[in-house]
Amino acid sequence: MAKKSHASALDLLEKSFDLTSFGSSSLFVLVGDEPFVSHSILAMMREALCPVEEDRVWAWREFVGDDVADPRDVFDEAATVPLFSTGMRVVVVRSADAFVSRSREILETLAAKPRGSRGLIILEVKTFPSNTRLAKAVAKNGVQLETSIDPRRDLVAWIRSWALKHHSISLPATTAGRLLERLGRDLGQINQSLAVLAAQTTGSKQPIPPEAVDHFAGSTQERSAWNMIARASAGDAAEAIGQLSDLIESGENPVGLSAQASAVLRRLAIAARLMSLPPGNGRPAGLREALLEAGVAAWPKALDEATVAMRQLGPQRAVRLPLWLLETDRALKAEASRGMRSRLALERLICKMATSERSKISSPGDRSLSEGNHSSSVHTKKLVRRNS
Repeated sequence: MAKKSHASALDLLEKSFDLTSFGSSSLFVLVGDEPFVSHSILAMMREALCPVEEDRVWAWREFVGDDVADPRDVFDEAATVPLFSTGMRVVVVRSADAFVSRSREILETLAAKPRGSRGLIILEVKTFPSNTRLAKAVAKNGVQLETSIDPRRDLVAWIRSWALKHHSISLPATTAGRLLERLGRDLGQINQSLAVLAAQTTGSKQPIPPEAVDHFAGSTQERSAWNMIARASAGDAAEAIGQLSDLIESGENPVGLSAQASAVLRRLAIAARLMSLPPGNGRPAGLREALLEAGVAAWPKALDEATVAMRQLGPQRAVRLPLWLLETDRALKAEASRGMRSRLALERLICKMATSERSKISSPGDRSLSEGNHSSSVHTKKLVRRNS
């Protein structure tokens, strides 16, 4: 069999690839930082290589790299030959970066020759530089799978495929997009949410609307954080600051809240930049088209919330959102990293976004977003000064 090097583990999960053929490899390496993908690949390999559940007690052994005092314990396990079973011996070393550093010479020797009757060793690492002798040997005689997610990957399509194949639910692209917007690229949380959704919609053959995501995706605190961001974007500073206070008192990390805000607000900034382009030079036909191009979910509630936020912010402040987010992030990681200062850093961001007047951007006819409301910007500057 031709060995696969640098293959995407996510692709194998999507296609339900038969991993039995990988059992003949000299060494199997999972490289990356996506725990859900790594866990899923290992589960598939356990089913493929140790199909008899009774055999797994001895045939499938797992170690944590940092806890391995003597690397020979791992190699001895892999070298043990079963006497009364035909199951393959498999040894997994999780978080194996330090283990690889300590055992590099032995691993190079093992990877350079056929596995023979020895058990398969699977290494789970964060990094695996391709210019090392070990990586070159694995490329020739073993398997290396990338578990990290390519930032260019269309996860909406992947979520829809995974939901249908593993949870028997049909998701429209807008619903999958909303789930991705709410939970980010955390596939573990997305999978858990799909399981909850499947349980709640058992027997239903209707497409699941995007609104359903708001009822189950994320924790109660996460849903409250999304609502806080929506209120701040709409200009309701008092309500947003009140919700911020509740979230912090319930134990939410200000850095995490800032990250959630960043994911939403950067889309508004992109839409503002698109609307500032000259007509006929890449500028969308209207505000909603700009929001869709910026990555806002294509369903009524999401578009309505984003439209309200854009009109409230106005063009000049909308394009400054990334700068405000950067300032907030720096503050949270520096002088405002703890206590009341972290709360004040987020309150300052909310006040920068808030205004008592609406920017007047007409709807169909959609005037250019660049026709901002000057008075709302002046009012916001006053708010910022009072809260700085």
